[in-house]
Amino acid sequence: MKETDREAVATAVQRVAGMLQRPDQLDKVEQYRRREARKKASVEARLKAAIQSQLDGVRTGLSQLHNALNDVKDVQRSLADVSKDWRQSINTIESLKDVKDAVVRHSQLAAAVENLKNIFSVPEIVRETQDLIEQGALLQAHRKLMDLECSRDGLMYEQYRMDSGNTRDMTLIHSYFGSTQGLSDELAKQLWMVLQRSLVTVRRDPTLLVSVVRIIEREEKIDRRILDRKKQTSFVPPGRPKNWKEKMFEILDRTVTTRIEGTQADTRESDKMWLVRHLEIIRKYVLDDLIVAKNLMVQCFPPHYEIFRNLLSMYHQALRTRMQELAAEDLEANEIVSLLTWVLNTYTSAEMMGNAELAPEVDVSILEPLLSPDVVSELLDTYMSTLTSNIIAWLRKALETDKKDWIKETEPEADQDGYYQTTLPAIVFQMFEQNLQVAAQISEDLKTKVLVLCLQQMNSFLSRYKEEAQSYKEEHLRDRQHPHCYVQYVIAAINNCQTFKESIVSLKRKYLRSETEEGVSLSQPSVDGILDAIAQEGCSSLLEEVFLDLEQHLSELMTRKWLLGSNAVDIICVTVEDYFSDFAKIKKPYKKGFGEDADGHCDIIVAIAEVIKLTDPSLLYLEVSTLVSKYPDIRDEHIGALLAMRGDTSRDLKQTIIETLEQGPTQANPNYVPIFKEIMVPSLNVAKLLK
Repeated sequence: MKETDREAVATAVQRVAGMLQRPDQLDKVEQYRRREARKKASVEARLKAAIQSQLDGVRTGLSQLHNALNDVKDVQRSLADVSKDWRQSINTIESLKDVKDAVVRHSQLAAAVENLKNIFSVPEIVRETQDLIEQGALLQAHRKLMDLECSRDGLMYEQYRMDSGNTRDMTLIHSYFGSTQGLSDELAKQLWMVLQRSLVTVRRDPTLLVSVVRIIEREEKIDRRILDRKKQTSFVPPGRPKNWKEKMFEILDRTVTTRIEGTQADTRESDKMWLVRHLEIIRKYVLDDLIVAKNLMVQCFPPHYEIFRNLLSMYHQALRTRMQELAAEDLEANEIVSLLTWVLNTYTSAEMMGNAELAPEVDVSILEPLLSPDVVSELLDTYMSTLTSNIIAWLRKALETDKKDWIKETEPEADQDGYYQTTLPAIVFQMFEQNLQVAAQISEDLKTKVLVLCLQQMNSFLSRYKEEAQSYKEEHLRDRQHPHCYVQYVIAAINNCQTFKESIVSLKRKYLRSETEEGVSLSQPSVDGILDAIAQEGCSSLLEEVFLDLEQHLSELMTRKWLLGSNAVDIICVTVEDYFSDFAKIKKPYKKGFGEDADGHCDIIVAIAEVIKLTDPSLLYLEVSTLVSKYPDIRDEHIGALLAMRGDTSRDLKQTIIETLEQGPTQANPNYVPIFKEIMVPSLNVAKLLK
């Protein structure tokens, strides 16, 4: 208390100090005192009221406890009296056993009398029920069946309640009502038949479907009532619970499965497009069925049945099972594509589950995949393996077909610009295009893999193409009269290389959408090098063909026969002109040397002619120096042969010119293309001119 008093005084001092901080506040001391006195009186009044309330509550509680104690004593005395009376009446209760037995017999007789009418009418009700079932009056038939079952179950329950161990009477009742179970089974068959045709029935006679659902609902209520009574009495009538609602969903599930499996009308042996037809029929049937279920069937079932959600689940599961079965078969490459396209794209598209008529009940984003990622991956691996084999076979066949054209007596066809070509590039890239279009339908990833595969196989194919072109050349050189159009088909092969290049660029541009995919493609070996090599060898073969035809006439040059008069030059010009009319049909850039660059090469002839026709030998060194400065790759043997052709240059002068030119610096033009390094100098001497 002392501590509390000290705290109160300290608080009061603090409050007074807060009120009297300025001199003018001293005038209000009396006012402050009266206000604090009023507050104190108010607090004391509230405190007294609270204490009084607590005291009243304690007083009331004590009074109630006292009354309760008295009541407990009264109950204790009453229990003692009851116990005393019970002990005294035990003998009296045992003496009433005969009365009890009489009551039981009376109850049995009363139940028998009550059910007597129903018992005698059982055969007639059974016949009526059977007739109603056969007539399709399912609701009336079920009503009479319920009456029969109610009579049977009531008798059996009374027997069970009075004497549960009396199996003879129970068996007697059960056998008397034996037809009831048969009627129940027969009615159930009719219900299941209606449910199996529910998608048709709901359009033609929805009332019949509603009747079936009402019967099932009645049975469900009876099942629940009997199961509730079982908890109290342990008695369950025969055939219960029927669980017809559960069986209904089992029937619907089997019906859906059968409908999906039954859509396969053809086999691979009878129709190569069997799988495409099978999947299209499934798509149409499932979409139509679900639309009917959403718009019509939901009106025939109670909401808590969630009939559309359950049917959707059944169809989805049946489709998963069917797709897994198809995936397990030994499918061909085109069949794998059809299956994966349907599973990964068609199923969730607007043509099926994404159809607007199924929204919003069907959300394609939450549907489980029809095939697991492992199965899809396995199918894709099989497809890629099969596609690889097919592409190799197709490319080999395309090359064999092209080779047959090489030996034809007619020239190859030309494009709209007049360039020779064969159908090989078109065939190859049409095949690539078809496979890429198919792969793009499945996934972007597969499309990229197929493109990479095509480019890889293109490398191998071009290597074989190069080998076949070389064999073609060797075969021709053994007999230059055959094939008749050798030059034209070599030109076509050169042009094919450019077509291949352009087609590859077009293919990449069309099927590679991102830089990442471009990187994947570029990481593959480039085919440009092989194509350039094939074209270069083809160009070399054409030049070789020219020189083989000109060899005899070129050898006549600088001979006595040529000096005395020869048409070798005319023949050479005509031959070259004839060849170059064909070479004009070579595409750029392989036209180099045969087209626009020919004039530049002809300048060499003019420069050499200037050296030969020079009449003043003293200017010979200057003229040769000019020639060497223009064509720095000219060699000593070229200069020696050129001076020997003049016939007026001494050995010493020739040696002096060569040595002087070797000592002088030569600065080649950066854009200069070497020419003389390709020119071989045969042994040439003056004696040749004397022949």
